[in-house]
Amino acid sequence: MSDTNSSRASARRCPICGKPTDGKHGAFCSARCQMIDLGRWLKGDYRVPTNEPPETSPPDEAEE
Repeated sequence: MSDTNSSRASARRCPICGKPTDGKHGAFCSARCQMIDLGRWLKGDYRVPTNEPPETSPPDEAEE
């Protein structure tokens, strides 16, 4: 009987470098690629473009 989970994991590729993934690093091949991806998220590189204006803070109620 073959282990389908391990065959699926070996068929997946790291989204950063394209190498086969490693089960202990999730969808990535290494901790390095995990950190590169995290850095991209934190810098805002992964965004969905919209036509909405930027959010502004609501006026303070104390000013009324």
